[in-house]
Amino acid sequence: MTANHLPAGAPGAGAVASLGEIAVAAGLRRVHVLAWRDLADVEAGGSEVHASTVCRLWAEAGIDVTMRTSYAQGAPPESRRNGYHVVRRAGRYMVFPRGVAAELAGRHGRRDGLVEIWNGVPWLSPVWARGPRVTWLHHVHGPMWHLVLPPKLARIGHALEHRIAPPFYRRTRVVTLSESSRRELVGTLGLRPSLVRVVPPGIDRRFSPAASPSMSDEPLVVAVGRLMPVKRFDALIRAMADVRPHHPGLRLVIVGEGSEHDALEALVTSLDAHDWIQLPGRIADTELVELYRRAWLVASASVAEGWGMTITEAAACGAPAVATDIGGHRDAVLDGRSGLLAPLADLGPAISRVLADPELRARLAAGALERARALTWEATASGTLSVLAEDALARRHAR
Repeated sequence: MTANHLPAGAPGAGAVASLGEIAVAAGLRRVHVLAWRDLADVEAGGSEVHASTVCRLWAEAGIDVTMRTSYAQGAPPESRRNGYHVVRRAGRYMVFPRGVAAELAGRHGRRDGLVEIWNGVPWLSPVWARGPRVTWLHHVHGPMWHLVLPPKLARIGHALEHRIAPPFYRRTRVVTLSESSRRELVGTLGLRPSLVRVVPPGIDRRFSPAASPSMSDEPLVVAVGRLMPVKRFDALIRAMADVRPHHPGLRLVIVGEGSEHDALEALVTSLDAHDWIQLPGRIADTELVELYRRAWLVASASVAEGWGMTITEAAACGAPAVATDIGGHRDAVLDGRSGLLAPLADLGPAISRVLADPELRARLAAGALERARALTWEATASGTLSVLAEDALARRHAR
């Protein structure tokens, strides 16, 4: 299947196609999405923002979208959000068999296309699903298993991801977020290169530079994300403790919620750093935008990312990044142009370098704004739908 089978503007055809045109051409009127977590979940992160935004744009284009996901604390079992239907049933593990059973039984009605979001644990849609389908796989979880699960469960998760599931997906169209993640999916999981498509995430328009200079008078480093072991906020805090003696007045603000909150607070206490390190939890979008605009840089010590959405959101506000040199970050950050990449052990010196050099900081900030301008959610929604449309048209022509 080539881009010539899709409306003008599909990925590979030069511009962003109309979502409605893509859906009509491929007969995609009703699409079901299988997701581990919903945006309403207290631990929702970049993957959930991506899914919710794409589903909203698809729904606005006239596609009937139903998302099946796990129970979210405080959220009703069923609701509509931004034009699409959300069904939240079962816990974090039982959502997989129950979600598949619901699809096989047709409980959510007829579908023209299926999106499986493989977030650590696959839904194994190639085994049971009929008709057009696509899998979104943002990155290989690799070291994450041993950071978030007990050893025995971590070994099972690793084996499922690396050995058991991949053979079933070698004829499946897969969407990932970055070229580095694509290389990882092909090289580590053995997925077919021709079937793995890169569609970067967009940036919401509310993330934008200030109309007038608003950078903090004192050095301010911001980090945003779920407070989970894989994000290595503990390593970032220790690195910043080494940096601060060289930059009086330095402050670190870590925004987010998660299971590591109490441990991180205890670490801050042990370093006697509460006067310059803040963990405010989740904050309003307007506050986050203002924080990005005031930051001298945004930092990430994560050991695994599909992209690094907070990095490009900050970039759209004019904040350059210093981040770990990992897959995903290598695409979100243009090393030496919109930020700096460094091994985890060298993150502190890289942060100190940017804080100490106003010319470097200004050049990276300009590069960050340029990088962000190329990323829109409309392009993401069009690109992801085009891959599902390719599968639908290929099946139609094969009949």
